[in-house]
Amino acid sequence: MIYITGDTHSDFSRFTEENFPIQSEMTKDDYIIICGDFGGVWTFEEESKREKEALDWLNNKNFTTLFVDGNHENYTRLYNYPIEEWKGGKVHEIRDSVLHLMRGEIFDIDNKKIFAFGGARSHDIQDGILNLDEEEKIYDYRKRGAYFRIRDFSWWDLELPTKEEMKKIYEDSKYELKKFFNTSGVKYRELGLKEVLKTATEEEMLELLASDGKLIKRPLLVTENKVLIGFKENEYKENLL
Repeated sequence: MIYITGDTHSDFSRFTEENFPIQSEMTKDDYIIICGDFGGVWTFEEESKREKEALDWLNNKNFTTLFVDGNHENYTRLYNYPIEEWKGGKVHEIRDSVLHLMRGEIFDIDNKKIFAFGGARSHDIQDGILNLDEEEKIYDYRKRGAYFRIRDFSWWDLELPTKEEMKKIYEDSKYELKKFFNTSGVKYRELGLKEVLKTATEEEMLELLASDGKLIKRPLLVTENKVLIGFKENEYKENLL
């Protein structure tokens, strides 16, 4: 059985026996999938005592915990965990039964094909991204309650899919690259992309798609041998049923 949730932000109290009583009937072949903002890998340079206790606690549960990344993960640490092959795809092994489903990977879980593609754009960076060595600015921004993050401390470039990740999906699809753009979105209009894309190179289009998730047409569904963009009922029935 697969159960889906999200935005735990390192608070795993929803998985206590009181809040999630069915776990007494579960095994390691049952799965919780946390869809972004797992938060269990967050502290700056190394696993804190609190993190260790929380991750060990999850690992000792009857079920297996899986997660895709959001915009509240420490990507520096996350990408330093060992990479393992698991159920057809690649994972970062946080614990034996706490696994990060890496982007662009397809897993065969509980007789279902599941495509993992984490990432999210931070919404609280209106006043900018600062560097750790900009101590005076950080102090000033905090003092006036600015909305900002600190690069590689509370914000990472990897929160959004990379150009390489977008290129892989594009190359696996049957679509021209322009079809990946959300032409009805506000961002698309603000950037004047209707005209820009007429002369843009493939590299320039991939960079645009990787720069802001709002530019990508959704839903974006990737199966073992198909990529589907946008929702067309007949196309979904033909390829998935």
